Amino acid sequence: MKKIFLLYFLTIAMAVFSQVQTDTSYTAYSAYQKDVKKYPFIKIAVKPKSQQIQQLNDAVYKSINGRQLHYDAFFKQSKKALPAIILIHGGGWKSGNKTQMHLLAQQIALQGYACFCVGYRLSDEAKYPAGVFDIKSAIKYIKDNASQYNADPNKVAVLGCSSGGQMAALVGTTNGNVSFEDQDASKQNANVQAIIDMDGILAFHHPESEEAKAAGLWLNGSYEENPEAWQQASALTHTGKNTPPILFINSNKPRFHAGRDDMIAILDEYKIYSQVKTFDDAPHSFWFYDPWFDDIVNYSVTFLDKVFNYNKK
Repeated sequence: MKKIFLLYFLTIAMAVFSQVQTDTSYTAYSAYQKDVKKYPFIKIAVKPKSQQIQQLNDAVYKSINGRQLHYDAFFKQSKKALPAIILIHGGGWKSGNKTQMHLLAQQIALQGYACFCVGYRLSDEAKYPAGVFDIKSAIKYIKDNASQYNADPNKVAVLGCSSGGQMAALVGTTNGNVSFEDQDASKQNANVQAIIDMDGILAFHHPESEEAKAAGLWLNGSYEENPEAWQQASALTHTGKNTPPILFINSNKPRFHAGRDDMIAILDEYKIYSQVKTFDDAPHSFWFYDPWFDDIVNYSVTFLDKVFNYNKK
């Protein structure tokens, strides 16, 4: 009996310790506690749950050596296929959680989009480009299963905040680049047709960039130690004719949109549509807060409606 109990205890202990220990330091509330000191007028945005939206939590899109990666879906019942939006949370590539994108996903879904909040491996667990591979895998999986969510696999946008914005831009600018995919390229691709980048940098090593420790943890070394990764992880490096239209929603702090103007110059050469919306008196994590939350939803939906030529009637 003692042996059975000991075996049971060891099994449970191994299961507990085998779980990935995630950094939970970056949340809407932790950001608020910091930001409210300088911006006393802000409030964390809150919206009632809508009965129109179906929500599915913790669906698995990928397993890696027993480690499951999940997404949460928000969508309406619809007779027509809805454009799909992949939402990527921020947290310096080290922290954050997909649930931080739930409110934004619900509000965009109310406007006739199928939204998917995606979890991915953070820098404490896996270095670049693992997280990018994860997002691309999620896009492929969601495309393959689009009918379950009334989603259109041919109309997909990627939206990210902060480090998630950086990843969204990188995912979009590497459309068709199989070196950024860890699955058979013959499978349905991970191309997207639009990007929304909220305060995510476009170039890691740039006159406007101030990236240091957090970037180095993700990129497996400082710029001096690993310059190739710093260049390859920069969306600006890959911007060209295959880059989809992009909306930049920014604070007025240059370090959080380093490389943006250089990227827009390239997009203009190829006549690719881009748009910039700037909140002049806002903290970096503005997407969590009123008075900007409703504007973020409106800017995003208006941009996506235009790019997808989306008639909701």
